[in-house]
Amino acid sequence: MLVANVSGRYRSIGSECTHEGCALHEGELDAEDGVLTCPCHGSMFDLETGAVVAPPAQEPEPIYRVRVQGDEIQVAKPS
Repeated sequence: MLVANVSGRYRSIGSECTHEGCALHEGELDAEDGVLTCPCHGSMFDLETGAVVAPPAQEPEPIYRVRVQGDEIQVAKPS
């Protein structure tokens, strides 16, 4: 899973691109828009919903619930 700070709010999605499995942690984050771009082929994902914003990916990323408890970031499995 990948955890990102989007304008002060933590979001978490799957860490491998649904297009060809590239490592999303190496991608580019637009924290203002909450969009992550895959470094391999440019697929873009919404960090709030996991939805594909731009192809070539067709399948969304799984999303994980995130909460902050004290100084810990806690992430729950997708439902």
